[in-house]
Amino acid sequence: MEEKVKMRKKKWAVVLLAAAAALLLRVGSQEEQEVVVACVTGVAENEVSDPASEQEQGIRQDNADNPIDHEEQMRVALTFDDGPHPVYTPRLLDGLKARGVHASFFMVGENAAANPELVERIYEEGHLIGNHTYSHQQLTTLSEEAATQELTKTQEVLEQITGEWPLYVRPPFGSWNRELEGEVSMLPVLWSVDSLDWTTTNTAEIVRRVVTQVKEDDIILMHDYYASSVEAALQVVDQLQTAGFTFVTADELIAE
Repeated sequence: MEEKVKMRKKKWAVVLLAAAAALLLRVGSQEEQEVVVACVTGVAENEVSDPASEQEQGIRQDNADNPIDHEEQMRVALTFDDGPHPVYTPRLLDGLKARGVHASFFMVGENAAANPELVERIYEEGHLIGNHTYSHQQLTTLSEEAATQELTKTQEVLEQITGEWPLYVRPPFGSWNRELEGEVSMLPVLWSVDSLDWTTTNTAEIVRRVVTQVKEDDIILMHDYYASSVEAALQVVDQLQTAGFTFVTADELIAE
């Protein structure tokens, strides 16, 4: 584990330099202070994101009449929120391993604390681990002190298990206050394709929603907390691999 920590820390140095450069870019007037963070999130954000629902974030219109037909291999990142779950996360990990796929897991701190063996397995199998707050709180509704505590408490849990202090955070509901970046030394990662897997148990519907939207360099939002989500995720992997996509962790897209 020590060797892996060193390797990842080297990669983080490159990522931080790229991210720092991106965060210096500003558009609009000085009063607006809009920061271009496309390299981190795939979208531009204001200083404080609107407290939109996950259903409203990063959704493009389904296009079922135009199926995927890509001749060249293209990269996408598959990300999972809310876990780890003691039943569904192992099932997902087995499926990803069988397919040779690495994903990104943004963990709720209390779930990570309750399932340390799963956190360790996720880390050891080469997936990216990120922060999703300790108790799935909408950060923009909290005081800066309370929001920082939600993030820091989760960081401490994950570091104790993996030996690493995570670099990335997936803010619940996509609601992020830019001022927190300086407090917690983390970068937000949002998404560009929302599976809406938490709204239905219809696996086919979840799969269709993803594969009809996805394009190169997309970040796909799913959850490892529902049986239907896990089943759908593995079907998404199968279909997209067949269509010429390759799966990478979110930091690989950001770093390049």
